[in-house]
Amino acid sequence: MSAEAQRLVSAEQYLAQERESEEKHEYWAGEVVAMAGASRAHSLICWNIANALGPQIRGHGCEGYVSEMRVRIPASRRYVYPDVTVVCGEPVFEDAEVDTLTNPTLVAEVLSPSTEEKDRGIKLFAYRGIESLRVCLLVSQERCWIEHWQRQADGSWRVVELTDRKTLVDLPEIGSKLPMSEIYAGVPRI
Repeated sequence: MSAEAQRLVSAEQYLAQERESEEKHEYWAGEVVAMAGASRAHSLICWNIANALGPQIRGHGCEGYVSEMRVRIPASRRYVYPDVTVVCGEPVFEDAEVDTLTNPTLVAEVLSPSTEEKDRGIKLFAYRGIESLRVCLLVSQERCWIEHWQRQADGSWRVVELTDRKTLVDLPEIGSKLPMSEIYAGVPRI
């Protein structure tokens, strides 16, 4: 598989190829797209989020994954690799390979200049279609800014923009509070 979109393939073909590949690819309704590498800031932010959430969710019926865990978005026929994923309760996987999660509770995407438009558009729309998902965090790597999406009791979504390093991102859905100062700790120019 190359960085360019391939001929349309089935989800089964994608999974078989992906499980043999040394590179990661996302699947967008028949299209297979290679994932680009991450910047230093992107990697630090992902690491910081995972490290801040890990101790809080451990022992509370939740587990977390970094960008190696694939997530299936059934309604839009997509397979993606969120930067950080948390599942509370029993994780449900697509098959016996236990490498494709189907019931995330929280996903976080660190926005890159090359992916921000897709992450904030079609990918966010697709994430919001996952029945189990309660929180989606879109995190800037260029400034102190988080778009915090929360599913409400009636199924609608509420979004809040956070820009203050002193803010605690309240995540009652996973029993956590995520300090923005920790998310951006050590990230140059932020």
